[in-house]
Amino acid sequence: MAANESAGAEPPPTSTTAEVGLEEKKEEKVEDKQKEEDKEELKGGELLFCGCASWEHVNRKDVDSKSITTLSKPVRLTSLANIDITFIASGSASCHCVAVDVNGRCYTWGRNERGQLGHGDLLQRNSPTLVTALTRYHVLRAGAGRSHTVVTTDDGASLAFGWNKHGQLGSGSMKEEFEKLPVRSLVTEVNQVFCGAEFTVWLSSTQGSSILSAGLPQYGQLGHGTDNEYNAKEASVRLVYEPQPRPRAIAALADKNITKAACGNNHTVAVDSEGMVYTWGFGGHGRLGHKEQKDEWTPRALDLFQRKYVVPPNAVVAAGSAYSACTAVGGQLYMWGRVKPTGDNWMYPKPVMDLSGWNIRSLDSGNTSSAAAAENSCISWGTAVYGELGYGPTGPKSSAQPKKIDTLEDMHVMRVACGVGHTLFIVDRTQAPEKYEKLETFTASEYSPAEVEDEPEKPSRGGAKGAAKGKQNGKKRKTAPEPTAAPEKKPRAKRATKKKDVSESEEEEEEEISDESEEESEEAEEASEKPKGRGKSTRGRGRGRGRGSGGRGTADTKDVPKSAPAKSEETAPKRGRGRPPRKQAEAPVSAEAKSEKSNPPAKSGRGRGRPRKS
Repeated sequence: MAANESAGAEPPPTSTTAEVGLEEKKEEKVEDKQKEEDKEELKGGELLFCGCASWEHVNRKDVDSKSITTLSKPVRLTSLANIDITFIASGSASCHCVAVDVNGRCYTWGRNERGQLGHGDLLQRNSPTLVTALTRYHVLRAGAGRSHTVVTTDDGASLAFGWNKHGQLGSGSMKEEFEKLPVRSLVTEVNQVFCGAEFTVWLSSTQGSSILSAGLPQYGQLGHGTDNEYNAKEASVRLVYEPQPRPRAIAALADKNITKAACGNNHTVAVDSEGMVYTWGFGGHGRLGHKEQKDEWTPRALDLFQRKYVVPPNAVVAAGSAYSACTAVGGQLYMWGRVKPTGDNWMYPKPVMDLSGWNIRSLDSGNTSSAAAAENSCISWGTAVYGELGYGPTGPKSSAQPKKIDTLEDMHVMRVACGVGHTLFIVDRTQAPEKYEKLETFTASEYSPAEVEDEPEKPSRGGAKGAAKGKQNGKKRKTAPEPTAAPEKKPRAKRATKKKDVSESEEEEEEEISDESEEESEEAEEASEKPKGRGKSTRGRGRGRGRGSGGRGTADTKDVPKSAPAKSEETAPKRGRGRPPRKQAEAPVSAEAKSEKSNPPAKSGRGRGRPRKS
């Protein structure tokens, strides 16, 4: 035995070598699957759309439902008919869309208040419009945030446009709050890009910098170990988060090769080449999958996948507004976070048993909806407001369980993308051509007739009176309201209140409904306030305020003819409980006047002063 060992006899194969062989076979299958997906992307297909087509109304309050155009089932868009689309993008906070065709041309449409469409203006586009500033580049992929867009090109460059208040464009500068035309991001060798609400994540082939991030670091979603929080000098109560305009490599993943990633509103999910899954950022509702709701400022590996399950490097990864998802080996889908609008949160990854056995090729999550492309079907679920689940006018509006989209049954759906109130699909025209020919076509106007600089004015309540009040209380107050027949009133000084510690991104979400809340709060204050003090007040004049129509308030004017002139301040009766004024010498009056004085007409109300002597 010793001689054989010294001669270098090879030991019999162990289980370790067998496991290595299985792993190599799995890697080969993964590579083959990735090649097939790349071929599909190069081939392209037809873009379909469902959801809200009235971009100025989507996700806004107090909007007449009759004025909203909704497409409850997938339809073709006239402006992109017969154009081979290879990539589509939207986001869980996005009210705009991005599409890339087989020739590397980029199309955008939707809201454009902050230049997120890249056309050099702030005009809303209702149908896909070519970004002419990008025609000299060959665009491959794109990402969409709340109000910004980032694209990648075939030479590894990245360009961005839109809102840059938090440095989410990655240009290294924040001199311009809006970038209406594409600017270059300070990253190289980029192959993928993903956008959160106010931050951006790039995947690069640079050694030691496979993943970079820039933008708002409030919840640690940039992964750099801090949220850059500090107290503002002008208001010590309010916390401010220092933006990061220059893309920076995430040091905790410097030795990892990140292959897949996805961004929610304020959190990130990533997968490396070894099948490890990392999450970081905002931890509310368990969207990070660590069995707690604590924010993570640096990438943290999910224990469940690390110990029991294997995630392939080309796993399908998605992140919604409050939940996350990824596929494991065999195609099993796992989700965690606020998966359903009702019920308990999933604090750690759990398998979605309704989708067991499906080979999912594409998955995306929007604000409150999700969609998956699997085999020859497309499946969606969630809470829908504008028909973004694609079930049609006779189908259910929402579905807590995954359900097939009948319009796309037997069709090969290559890719899906979800946003706020809408869903995008890329389908193969050659498969199920009879169903493809039956798809309806939607034609929209090219752009809005007027330029929108900020949130549109909300309809006021209470007719003309409410409209005048809404203009006075609006955020953009251009001129004071014209005085009516009543005496001009001075606007009351608003009371200063301490704001809660909220983020700048949350303040932007609250701006959309701030007009209505301000009107309602001020109307409630005016209705609840009563005349204070004992001096003369003009607030309740002619409006029936005070205790009784004639007591302690102003004089009752119901019986005064309209033609009679109003009393001046000198002759108006004084209020108060003090001594009555001294009687002055009166001129002699007639007997009829004395009788009228002794028997005065009845009034609707009396004050609290001494009773009048007869």
